[in-house]
Amino acid sequence: MTDTEIRVEGVRALTTTLGAVEAERFIALILREPFDYTRWQKKLFSQRSVTEISSAAMEQRLAEEELD
Repeated sequence: MTDTEIRVEGVRALTTTLGAVEAERFIALILREPFDYTRWQKKLFSQRSVTEISSAAMEQRLAEEELD
């Protein structure tokens, strides 16, 4: 996948999930402040076990499949 394709898919994912206005807001937030995605992810999930994260992901996937 090229860099352009990744950008297009990323924006598509953001707008699908958040809507156009909130996706634009998210991008502005990322550009406005220094942001270390890896550090953020570690902190975000530090209080949850792998099993809890996996279960939440499976539940989310099932919920999305039900909408299709």
